[in-house]
Formats: sequence, C-alpha cells, structure tokens
Amino acid sequence: MSQINSVATLVVGGGIGGLAAALALAQQGQQVHVIERAQAFSEVGAGLQLAPNASRALDHLGVLAKVWKTAVFPQRLVWMDALSGQNVTAMDLGDKFQACYGYPYVVMHRSDLLEALLGACLEHPRITLETNRHVTTVTDHGDTADARCADGSVYRCDVLIGADGLRSAVRSALAGAREPVCSHYVAYRGTIPMERMSAHAGSDNVMMWTGPDMHLVQYPVRRGELYNQVAVFRSDRYAPGHDDWGTREEMAERFAPACPEVRDALTMIATNRRWPLFDREPISQWTRGRIALLGDAAHPMLQYLAQGAAQALEDACTLANAFAANPDDPAAALAAYAGVRRPRTARVQHTARIFGDIIHMEPVGAGVRNALLADRQADDYSPVNWLYAAQT
Repeated sequence: MSQINSVATLVVGGGIGGLAAALALAQQGQQVHVIERAQAFSEVGAGLQLAPNASRALDHLGVLAKVWKTAVFPQRLVWMDALSGQNVTAMDLGDKFQACYGYPYVVMHRSDLLEALLGACLEHPRITLETNRHVTTVTDHGDTADARCADGSVYRCDVLIGADGLRSAVRSALAGAREPVCSHYVAYRGTIPMERMSAHAGSDNVMMWTGPDMHLVQYPVRRGELYNQVAVFRSDRYAPGHDDWGTREEMAERFAPACPEVRDALTMIATNRRWPLFDREPISQWTRGRIALLGDAAHPMLQYLAQGAAQALEDACTLANAFAANPDDPAAALAAYAGVRRPRTARVQHTARIFGDIIHMEPVGAGVRNALLADRQADDYSPVNWLYAAQT
C-alpha cells in the first residue's frame, strides 16, 4: 500500500498559475505544497505579453517590482497588414493608457516571470515545492482529496488546486477525460539578439502583422536584450492523431504572399519545435468538494488576446480573496472563486476565438476590416476596457 503524504493545500502544477496560486494562498496564511511533473520549475517558450490586468494581479502578489526588472515597456501596439505592409491600426500605451488602467503594458520572457514567482515561493515559509511528481488520478473524498502520482506516491489534502495545464488530470476527474480542441493553427517562436531585429519594427513597439490564415508577432524582451518573434499559421494538413502537419514547408507556403518585412523575419525564427494551438470550450464544473481548477486546466484559450498568463494570475488572486472571505469553509471558498471566474474566463476564451477569425481574414474581408479601422484613434481604449480595467 502506498504511503499517504498528508498536506493542507495541494497545488498540482508548478507553472505560472500554480506558483501564483501557491503564493496567493500562502499570503492568506495557508500551508501550501506544490508538486510539479517536470524535473525542475521551468517555462518552455519565449515571449509573454502582460496587459494591465496581469500587472495588477502581480502587484497584489507582491512580485511586480521584481518582474519589472527584466521587462520591457512598449509604447505602442501596432497592427500591420502582412500582405501590403500597410498600417491597419495602433494603440498608444503611454501616459494616457497607464492613467486609464493604473498599470503599463509589459512584454517579457516567460522564464523571467516564472523565475520571479518561483523566487517568491522559495522565500515563503508556508510553501513547499516538489518536482518529479506526475499526478495521474485524483479522488474526491468530500472533506479531503487524494492525488496519486505515476510513481505510486499519494498526497491527501484538505484543498486541491489543479493547475496542471491543458491536459489536466485534475480536470479529467471533475469534467471527464476529453481531448482539447485543435484550432488547426501552429506556432513557431523564439528569440534573437536585439541587433538582428527588424529595423521596421522599432524597439518600443509590439508589432502584429496579419494575413489570410497567418500572422507574425514581434517585440523586445529581457530588458531589450532579446527580440521575440512568433509566426502562426493554419495548416491544411491537420488530421487527428497525426503529427506530420504544420511543417516548416507549410509555413513558407502560407507566408509566401507576405510583404518583404514579414518574409525576412521568418528567416530568423527557430523551426526546431512547433507549438500546435489548442483550447477548450468553457465548462461549468470547476469545483467539486475540496477540488478546484485554475489556469489552463480550467480555461485553456487561444493566444490571440495574449491573456493566458493574465487570466491564470487573476484566478490566483480571486482564489485567495475567496478564502479570505470564507476562512472556515473551503468548499464555499472554492465555489465562490469559481462563481467569479467562470463567466469572465469564458468570455475571454470565446473572444480569443473571434479575434483569431478577424485577424486571419481572407483578402476581401481584410480589406473591409482595414477600412473600418482606418479612422480609429490610437488612444481609443473602449474595445479593451472590459479586459484591462479593474474588476469590481
């Protein structure tokens, strides 16, 4: 019989959402044990965009100053037509933007954000971190829950937070084992030294070049020392269960009609690894007894709004607030947390899908879209108020 490890609060998953949840709960006085599947707490990927709602959450967690040490503060979001090379629209991120939302728009390396959260967790006396623990099954006992790992170890806890990502074992226990939804899009991403960056982009901008079934995003990271690039395109060869789609050759074909600036940028994007883009439909079953979902385990979304990390950070803060309001009733705290977060994250999930359709329009539709956006003012923030403003 496996030895049972008894812990108060167990967080399954040590990514951005899991570490943020651990930190938020520990700051409320809880003893938190985090178990991570990998051999180390690390992030795979490159750049990350943090809108004001993400910075607001990081400030709540007490790590914002450390995060900003390695961040870049762009002055504009610039939307370009990838075929014509013409400007579609832009959003100013300067003083008016910061006055509107209380925080700037930040871009940074994913690993730098994780490092800031990890450092805060390592310093906190109520947080224990453990790696090489792959949770395979979760059992609800009503007033406790068990997480069983692939090596046979079992963790019994009073509260279990599933922050174990897109293919969450905790989610499977609550909502059933279903495959995520493949968008048929794939991304290639990576960073290059700043001196190799596109002269057209400028060091103070986040650039998005969009075309039919493809787009390119560019921005500086890590104090401006590196330049992040992400090329995304739809594959016509996707088939469930197959891995021979979204190839470099397909990328070259899809971007062939693009303007020279975009085609030149593609020559500097790493192609040794591809990232298929998945999401899921929103679900109502976020909690059961003492178990709850958080981050991608609860609401995986397409990347088009750059809100995946931000929504996980918001989850963590809302979770801690719910426990502060229900200190003696964990089940009520989890239910209150889910009641706040379900509608907001569902809206973000759905809007990300819609925005993906908008930016990837075929030429005729894109021409209409561009004409409608031509007179938009760069300091018109009304389309993002619902997303970036403080939640009441």
